[in-house]
Amino acid sequence: MEKTLLLLKPDAIVKGVCGQIIDRFEKRGFKIAAIKMVQLTRKQAEIHYYEHTDKPFFHELVDFITSSPLIAMVIAGENAIKASRFMMGSTNPIDAAAGTIRGDFALNIRKNIIHGSDSLISAEREIKNFFTEKELYL
Repeated sequence: MEKTLLLLKPDAIVKGVCGQIIDRFEKRGFKIAAIKMVQLTRKQAEIHYYEHTDKPFFHELVDFITSSPLIAMVIAGENAIKASRFMMGSTNPIDAAAGTIRGDFALNIRKNIIHGSDSLISAEREIKNFFTEKELYL
């Protein structure tokens, strides 16, 4: 069973759409293996976005993701990474199809509602940044 990290970013909390987003994953058949609301530290955010460290928007990403609480969750199921990324839609909500999470709930690339791991390697690294093994219920 494949697992992946999903983050419902601060803008999802502010808009009050977290329940609707979680419902989509459950209706699709994914198991929620872990879920919690957290306020990220700068260090956690910097670890999460480490691949963007040298990019000009790095500090903006860190500032946004630490601006208020978010919901971190691990979902598990067949092809969890590919299926969840399809459900999320394009990273830039302007390009995201209607019916996708970003297409339905987001307006700009910096505040695009949700994050999902892009590979098995990323999922493993990212899950460890948010959850201990004891917090995962598979």
